[in-house]
Amino acid sequence: MKKLLIIGYGNPDREDDGIAWHILRALTIKLELPAPDSYEDEFPQNTQVDFAFYLQLTPEMAEDISAYEYVCFVDAHTGSIPEPVRLIDVENEFQRSPFTHHLTPQSLLSLCETIYEKKPDSALLSVLGHRFLFSRELSEETKALVPEAVDLVWGWMNTKVIFEQPSNQ
Repeated sequence: MKKLLIIGYGNPDREDDGIAWHILRALTIKLELPAPDSYEDEFPQNTQVDFAFYLQLTPEMAEDISAYEYVCFVDAHTGSIPEPVRLIDVENEFQRSPFTHHLTPQSLLSLCETIYEKKPDSALLSVLGHRFLFSRELSEETKALVPEAVDLVWGWMNTKVIFEQPSNQ
């Protein structure tokens, strides 16, 4: 079984909705791995952690996440969460959605457990998005939250798998 998956999702063409890609990229830099230049590029391979970025979560991903002990989901939120940056544990729970293409991490874990009889230890990092215009750049307000988000995920990762602090950090 693989160790750890950091899975980000959102639309990087819609400004802050793409925050997950920026956080994943910052984590690869923190691990001293080659960082992708675009969300269309693949993330580097690592023996302890895999990175994946998607526009949205889909039911087919249940098979992928069933291969991991730990999964951290990373996404933007629009202010319905009180904290600008929040990391919480995710439990499997099927959630109905009025949008047929919308799947939550909780529902994806539920599918994973139901179909594959596996439930990775999971967390969800949510970061406040301020603007969702047509741009690949983050708003200044959301860009300022990236270091805090990276630190939260880094801390969570190190409770699951021990990573050495890179020399330049």
